[in-house]
Amino acid sequence: MTDVTAAPSSPSTTKVTNRRRQLIAGTIGHLVEWFDWSAYAYLAIFFADQFFPRNSDSSLVPLLATFGVFAVGFLARPFGGLALGTFGDRYGRRAALTLSIALMGGGSLLIALTPTYDQIGVLAPVLLVVARLVQGLSTGGEWGAASAFMVESAPSHRRGLYSSFLYVGSNIGKIALTGAGGLLIATLGEQAMEDYGWRLLFGTGALLAVVGWWIRRGAEETSAQAGHIRTGGVERPGVFEFVRCYPVQTFQIFGIIVGPAVAFYTWTAYLPAYAVTSGGIDKGQALTAATVSLVGFAIAQPLVGMLSDRIGRKPLMLIYAVGFIVGTVPLLGAIGSVQSLILVQVTGLLLLSCSTAIAAAVMVEIFPARVRVSGISVPYSLSVAIFGGTTPMIATALQSAGHANWFGWYVVACTAVTLITVLTLRETHRAPLPE
Repeated sequence: MTDVTAAPSSPSTTKVTNRRRQLIAGTIGHLVEWFDWSAYAYLAIFFADQFFPRNSDSSLVPLLATFGVFAVGFLARPFGGLALGTFGDRYGRRAALTLSIALMGGGSLLIALTPTYDQIGVLAPVLLVVARLVQGLSTGGEWGAASAFMVESAPSHRRGLYSSFLYVGSNIGKIALTGAGGLLIATLGEQAMEDYGWRLLFGTGALLAVVGWWIRRGAEETSAQAGHIRTGGVERPGVFEFVRCYPVQTFQIFGIIVGPAVAFYTWTAYLPAYAVTSGGIDKGQALTAATVSLVGFAIAQPLVGMLSDRIGRKPLMLIYAVGFIVGTVPLLGAIGSVQSLILVQVTGLLLLSCSTAIAAAVMVEIFPARVRVSGISVPYSLSVAIFGGTTPMIATALQSAGHANWFGWYVVACTAVTLITVLTLRETHRAPLPE
């Protein structure tokens, strides 16, 4: 199938001596990554006017422009997936993860320090775009490297559980972010939050990235291939070797992420802003609802992960897909109060956990170790960029045009793509990781 030099007959992953430390390092590092990455979406309603002044009576104008930059960050993700994915296959998972978190922290620091449009004119949104591009590069390589690191660190009968802790970490990061945001609003007030409070959270994210970098540096490397490459025992993987040698797996990963990417960014990024602009809910209440729903989402992850180790991955992914196809339109149409917002967010995220908790395990179990990080990173980040990154912008544009009800059917169509793809997968929860 390929003319590259094969890896030695020894296992492609190293023996981990301290699984608990690996689990902690992977979870905390991912927590920091997603605290920083999610800050933009959660805080957009506070700083949109400062970078994109209103030119009409509609409050949606600066919000739409700000979510446009949100989408720009996603455009960088496939390039980050290719660069950091190849780096992770050649030099190890730990090396890719430390580089990823350094880039994320740098982007957060730049946003925290960037002056407003009134202070430096058009340079303000330009710097905002640069910061999001850097963060997009980081996030593009983060998922593949973190997935390989966590699942390769797991015992064979606990891969689903270890996989779930990626979303435990990312959700705790978002909970910490929204909790800190709610605390700042209560302490400073909404006006002060819009003036400078949002900068404090981006600055905090930059400091947390330093901590996460240090923790990741102390983790064990799970890839034996990196050592073989350094000693000349095996040829380096090619940049596009993953798709040239494993096209089916590449397209499967792309397809199984389409629906969850749209659903995730609908429920975690768009709904809080929608509730403020159309539901008559104030910003503090919207952040509180997001925090409550994310707590339930985080708790569900390890439970679903453990269940998948017993009954398999496919049954749970089918539950997610069918649930969203049937329930999305009714759920989105039910938002009218804080209570209904919490109910909608919790219901949707619990269904989504049937996919998110085991996504890393599913991907690692279908790609061989030689090109595992790039093979996961590129199709995953490309799918998220095309569908997830544009979700808030599409939803806001439809709302602005008076067709908000169309958006639910868009979510349903994307979920149908994932359902079809899941049906092509074979069950892998009892199979050894491909070498």
